[in-house]
Amino acid sequence: MSLNLALEARNKAGDYYRQGFNCAESVLLTGRELLAPDWDLQIIKMATPLGGGIGRAGCVCGALNASIMVLGMLHGRTDCKTERREIGQHARKIYELFVQNFGSPCCSKLNFNEFDNEAHYRRCLKIVGGTAKILFEYLESQNLLPGQSED
Repeated sequence: MSLNLALEARNKAGDYYRQGFNCAESVLLTGRELLAPDWDLQIIKMATPLGGGIGRAGCVCGALNASIMVLGMLHGRTDCKTERREIGQHARKIYELFVQNFGSPCCSKLNFNEFDNEAHYRRCLKIVGGTAKILFEYLESQNLLPGQSED
C-alpha cells in the first residue's frame, strides 16, 4: 500500500501545483484530500504565505513546511500537557529525509532559477511531488496514517 499511496500523493500534489497552488498549499491540500477530508478547507490559508520559502524569501521550502503541518494535524497536540517529544522526532526525521533527497531544506538552494519562469516551475514541481511522496512513505512506515494501528 505504501508505494501506491505515496505515488498517489506525489501525483496529487503535482496536480495541485499545476493548477496554480503554491508548493505549501499543494502538499497540504494533498494531505487533506487523501488523509483527512474532514479538515476544514480554511486550513489551506495557513500554507499560502509559506510558498517560495516563506513569502519568496528562499528560506525553508514550503512543501517541507506543509509536510510538517500535515504531521501536526494528524498527531499534534491541543493542550500543553500532552507529550511533544515523539512528534518532534517524527518532524525531524521527515526534515532529514527531505534533505537527504533534495540536498537542502532551503528554497534558494533547491532552485536557483528566478521565480515565475519555466525552469523554476519544473524544478519546484519535482520537489512538491517528491515531498508528498516522502511524507506519505514516512507516515505509513511509522504507522502514522489514520486508521493504522500503532503496534
